[in-house]
Amino acid sequence: MKYSPHDYQTYATNFILTHPVSAVLLDMGLGKSVITLTAIFDLCLDSFLIRKVLVIAPLRVARDTWPAEIRKWDHLRGLTFSVAVGTELERKAALMQDASVYIINRENVQWLIEQSNLPFDYDMVVIDELSSFKSYQAKRFRALLQVRPGVRRIVGLTGTPSSNGLMDLWAEYRLLDLGKRLGRFITHYRNRYFAPDKRNGTIVYSYKPLPGAEEQIYDAISDITISMKAADHLRMPELVMNEVRVSLSDEEWETYSTLKKELVVSLDGEEIDAVNAASLANKLCQMANGAVYNEDKKVIPLHDRKLDALEDLIEAANGKPVLVAYWFKHDLDRITERLHKLHIPFACADKSDSIERWNRGELPVMLIHPASAGHGLNLQSGGCTLVWYGLTWSLELYQQTNARLWRQGQQHTVVIHHIIAEGTIDERIMSALRQKDKTQTALMDAVKATLEV
Repeated sequence: MKYSPHDYQTYATNFILTHPVSAVLLDMGLGKSVITLTAIFDLCLDSFLIRKVLVIAPLRVARDTWPAEIRKWDHLRGLTFSVAVGTELERKAALMQDASVYIINRENVQWLIEQSNLPFDYDMVVIDELSSFKSYQAKRFRALLQVRPGVRRIVGLTGTPSSNGLMDLWAEYRLLDLGKRLGRFITHYRNRYFAPDKRNGTIVYSYKPLPGAEEQIYDAISDITISMKAADHLRMPELVMNEVRVSLSDEEWETYSTLKKELVVSLDGEEIDAVNAASLANKLCQMANGAVYNEDKKVIPLHDRKLDALEDLIEAANGKPVLVAYWFKHDLDRITERLHKLHIPFACADKSDSIERWNRGELPVMLIHPASAGHGLNLQSGGCTLVWYGLTWSLELYQQTNARLWRQGQQHTVVIHHIIAEGTIDERIMSALRQKDKTQTALMDAVKATLEV
């Protein structure tokens, strides 16, 4: 296919070419893969500045999206690549092939660096979904940081750089510029820009930015960062957000409230208890969705309110395909049981074949887990309706999952339904997502690119 780039795509490609260290905060649907691959082609095959490129991405994006993009565009012909996913033997074989671009899933970064016994001789690294390296305690972060000084060029791509607040940015930029802008140590970054917020004695649970800190952080990273929003550069389809509220019965509400107040409740003869605040929040989320695990991982049903609402939404779609986001394993099991009962064909978005069938319009329903399939999948050809059966606290996963349908190439109005159990933790999650979005939007606006192409 012939590549006719938008102005913003040319700008972003040139930014990568002229900045050995770059953070490209591209809103979902703006074509970050082809933008980056165009720069890689120039660096590898035109200017010969780069010999080997390592692309790190979520598993399905590494396996499906990046190879498909290289094959898709005429101007990338001649750019060789090798996909290092699968078994250890398959990964090693792929990494030993002669290619310009090597693509690996982020879960295997530590293996590559510390266990594969292969030289890390990549002079350029691209991190697709930079936000997946936001934890400075994660093994993948520590492993990549070890070899980062030997990398000549690095590109960080994401649409959600600070999904949980500004604290996320330190690890991401520590990898990019080795601490030049936000400091080499998280403690220094924290002390300079933040003050303790929620605490219990000497134990601090969260931090809040000091007055003026946001602007100072944005200014510090602005020289290597560009930000673009889809709505500024594309004719995005109309987006309709809808809340479908369900009410628990008095008995169901009593069970939910008892667990919330007393941290223990009896349900169907089984004792459900929460040992701490995190466990309580998790179990309340489960109960809002309709079932809960006991300590033996047995599923104890509470209600079918959300299943009934989902059935109504699928029926109201009148044959139009519906993408359903779930969170817990028992959500998946109960949804699939209901779909089987209704004789509605469906598949899970965990295989290439399922994704192809969805995009061909062959599936009335496809089930997607935000954590495993939320990034990089192009699903807009298959439908325009998304139902959140169970919510996530993660703004990143929430926005990325929404962007599977609400993106460039979507031909119809996108409708996103949220099934909310009234009075439950669902309402707090929705509020938290809206609050987090305010911080992220401020960052994106602060470093928004002004096109000069």
